[in-house]
Amino acid sequence: MPKPANQREELRRKLQEDGIEYILTQFVDIHGAAKAKMVPVSHFDDAIDTGAGFAGGALWGMGQGPHSHDMLARIDLDTYTPLPWKAGVARFASDLFVDNQPYPYCPRQNLKRVLGGLKEQGYLLNVGIEPEHFLVKKNPDGSISVWDPSGMDSLDKPCYDFKGISPSIDYLRDLMGGMNRLGWDSYQSDHEDANGQYEVNFKYADALVTADRYTFFKMMTSQIAQKYGAIATHMPKPFTDRTGSAGHIHYHVADAASGANVFLDDADPQGLGLSKMAYHFIGGIMAHAPALAAVTSPTVNCYKRLQVGAALYGSRSGHLWTPAFISYGDNNRTQMIRTAGPGHLEDRTISAGCNPYLALAAYAVAGMDGVRRNLDPGKANFVNNYDVGLEELLKRGVRTLPQSLKESVEELKKDELIQSALGPIAKEFIGLKEVEWRQYHRQVTQWEIDRYLTMF
Repeated sequence: MPKPANQREELRRKLQEDGIEYILTQFVDIHGAAKAKMVPVSHFDDAIDTGAGFAGGALWGMGQGPHSHDMLARIDLDTYTPLPWKAGVARFASDLFVDNQPYPYCPRQNLKRVLGGLKEQGYLLNVGIEPEHFLVKKNPDGSISVWDPSGMDSLDKPCYDFKGISPSIDYLRDLMGGMNRLGWDSYQSDHEDANGQYEVNFKYADALVTADRYTFFKMMTSQIAQKYGAIATHMPKPFTDRTGSAGHIHYHVADAASGANVFLDDADPQGLGLSKMAYHFIGGIMAHAPALAAVTSPTVNCYKRLQVGAALYGSRSGHLWTPAFISYGDNNRTQMIRTAGPGHLEDRTISAGCNPYLALAAYAVAGMDGVRRNLDPGKANFVNNYDVGLEELLKRGVRTLPQSLKESVEELKKDELIQSALGPIAKEFIGLKEVEWRQYHRQVTQWEIDRYLTMF
């Protein structure tokens, strides 16, 4: 749909005031990886009306081959984002079109479709995200190690450690300063539970805005880290013995007309401050959780952090911080869904490796299915799930999330609702993930060599 002329002209003046010479017309592939073309600002109108052309067959999961018509990325004027690390360049999130029609394989178009349906019901989905990531360096032998120029980030429990965060203060200042100049309201950052792991928080927004910002955040970390001789990675679990990286989502559903949080109810008999609608939404998430995992934890590596087992497995700090149980509770980080405050839910299972457009589309559809069907999530779980243990939890009817990409994809293949949330992307997604699993499963790892080479 054409943008109002006054918005176009206002932005044209803003581009000139900000000294913008080039525009990045940016979208994502099926994995959520940022793709872009650089367009001179003199072709600003072309980027709006026609779009920058791409060969979809050159990208993963775009539903095209070498014979297909061009995909055209048309910029969304509401997403004007000057690059904090590069003067004279601005990014616009873009929607893909083919033959002048919205392209259904575009993850951003798909999320807009889902959110449009939600708005027709009178609701908005507001989402905040906790973008955990690592700073690493590559060693001469090709391995990676923690970026630690001071040699002080070595504690088994490094979370919030002053000496550990000190070398990264300038990196974090650059990130937060850039985010705040963009109006994101970045309000805190910290050293996370693993050596070399950081988190930068910014204010919640509409789900589409948050997906756009999370995508740009990953772009920003990759570029600013280079300034300090580091590689910023959002790989879910780059180190076997350290906590993995999540993209925890904090969310509530709001009334589209008033903006009021419809998950909030101070008279909640469980004392969590949640409305009946919130409980039904949780019920939908729990009902579809096994299939949702394929979309919110979409890589082989994601399941290295999403493991059921003793808390000491997989982390030097003594905690995994990644619930693999399909449960909800109060302000309790051993639950999949934590009530982080009245009317405020957090899902702690979402992987840093997700495509946020696909993840939030699937999440919204799953939750609203619970609302539509009045699904009951059962009583809140107030225990420490790790202390209770797997056997007892299973006796209590608490299910676990899939423990591998193969398991979650099989669940997705059975869940028509979650597939519908992805539109035609679902078939591409399932096919690519099945190939990914087969490729991974054929690899001979160093662990296997160390264990079996001389065993027999």
